[in-house]
Amino acid sequence: MFNLFISFLILIPLFGAFLLFFVPEKNSTAIKTIAFGFSSFAFVYSLLLWVFFDSSTSRFQFVEYLEWLWSYNLYIFLGVDGISLLFILLSTLLVPICILASWNSIKKFTKEYYTYFLLMDSILICVFASLDLIVFYIFFESILIPMYLVIGIWGSRTRKIKAGYQFFLYTLIGSVLMLLAIFAIYFETGSTDYQLIANFCFSDRRQILLWIFFFISFAIKVPMMPFHIWLPEAHVEAPTAGSVILAGVLLKMGTYGLLRFSLALFPEGSLFFTPFVYTMSIIAVIYTSLTTLRQIDLKKIIAYSSVAHMGFVTIGIFSLNLQGLEGSLLIMLSHGFISSGLFLCIGVLYERHHTRLLKYYTGLTQVLPLFSICFLFFSMANLGFPGTSSFTGEFLTLVGAFESNTTVAFLAAFSMILGAAYSLWLCNRILFGRLHTDYISQYKDLTKRELATLSPLILCTFWLGLYPEIFLDVMHISVTNLLTLV
Repeated sequence: MFNLFISFLILIPLFGAFLLFFVPEKNSTAIKTIAFGFSSFAFVYSLLLWVFFDSSTSRFQFVEYLEWLWSYNLYIFLGVDGISLLFILLSTLLVPICILASWNSIKKFTKEYYTYFLLMDSILICVFASLDLIVFYIFFESILIPMYLVIGIWGSRTRKIKAGYQFFLYTLIGSVLMLLAIFAIYFETGSTDYQLIANFCFSDRRQILLWIFFFISFAIKVPMMPFHIWLPEAHVEAPTAGSVILAGVLLKMGTYGLLRFSLALFPEGSLFFTPFVYTMSIIAVIYTSLTTLRQIDLKKIIAYSSVAHMGFVTIGIFSLNLQGLEGSLLIMLSHGFISSGLFLCIGVLYERHHTRLLKYYTGLTQVLPLFSICFLFFSMANLGFPGTSSFTGEFLTLVGAFESNTTVAFLAAFSMILGAAYSLWLCNRILFGRLHTDYISQYKDLTKRELATLSPLILCTFWLGLYPEIFLDVMHISVTNLLTLV
C-alpha cells in the first residue's frame, strides 16, 4: 500500500498548480482557495507518513524508485527516515501558512504567485525524500527558480532585483562544486544511489576534497559566515510569505545536507574539518548576534538572528555525538516555527503601515494587545526560554558540545546571552514605552486570519518545548545509525 506514497504526496501540490492554469486571473478567491486547499491536503496527507512510520528501524521507509537514463543504469530513489520525515512535515506545514498569510497582500500576478508556492511545496518534498545524489542536486537547485521569482516580482522595495540575483548567484555558484563532486563519486563508485555510496569507503584524501566541495555548497545555503551576505538582503526584499519559507525551510536544506551527506559519506573529512567548522560557527554566532543589536530594519534583525541559530545547529552537528545531533535537529525544527512566527508578526506591521523601520514602532501593547502577546511569545522562544522549543534544542546541543569540546560549549553558552540581549531589546523597543502617535495614528490588532496563521506555530513551539520525546523517538534510531557511519 506504500509503494507510491511519496509520489502521491509530491503530486498533490503539483496537481493544484496545474489546476490554477485553468482559473481566470480575475477570480482571485478561487485561486487562493485552490492553493490553500491543495497545500492543506498535502500537509494532512504527509501526517500519514508519521502515522505509519516505524521508528524502531533505521532503514529508509516508503521506498520507491523509477528508472531514468536507463543506458547509464540510473534510478530515481525516494524514501524517508526519521530525519527527513520531520523536514517533510515542516515543509508541508509552512506552505499553507504562507498562502494564508498572503491572502490579502498579493494584488498582482496572483495565479503565478500561488503556483510558485505549490511548486516549492513539491520540490521541498523531493529534496528531503531523495535517495539519489543527482536527483537531490536537481531539486536542491530547482528551488532557486520559484524563490528567485517570488523575491524579484513580489518583493517590497526597489532593491528586490539585486537581492534576487544575489540569492540566485550565491547559491548556484556554490552548488556547481557539489555537482563536480557528485560526478567524481559516480566515476569512482559507478552509482549515485545514496544507500550504496554510504557503504563505500573513499580514501582519506578523496574524502577531504569531496567534503570541501559539498561543504561550500551547503555552507552557502545555511548560510554560514562569511557566506551569509545574501540572506539579510533576500529577507528584507522578499514578501512576508517568502521570508517565512526561506527562513523556515530553505535554510534547513543546507544543514540537512551536512547531516545527510557530509557526515555520512565523508566521515574522515568531517573529523578533519571539525575544528574549522567549530571556529566558523562560534564566530558566526557571536558576530551576527552583535550585528543584530545595531540593525534598524525589523526583518534584518530576524535574518541575522537566523544566522546565529544556524551557527548553533552546525556546532551540534559537528559535535558528532547523539545529544549534539538530536539537539541540532530540534533547533532546526524550532527555528522553522519561531522564525516563521516572527516574520509573520513583522509582516502584520508592514501590511498595515508599510514600514519596517524600528523607530516608528513603540508602545504597541497599548493598542495591539493580541499582536503584543504573539510577538512576545515568539521573542521569548527565540532566546530559548524554558518550556519553548528552542530551550530543548539548545540544551541538548550544549550538552553534546561540552562532551566534544568544552571551550566551544562555553563560547556557545556565552553567545546565548547575546541572543537574550537582542530579543529582549527588540521586545522592549517595540512593545513598551510611549506610543508615537506623531508617526502612526491608527492601529488595528490581529484579524482572525492572522491569528489562524500564527496559532499552529505557537502550538508547535509549545509542543516541541514541553514534550520533545515524540520528535526524539522518531529521529533517535536514524541519528544513532548515522553516528555509526561517522
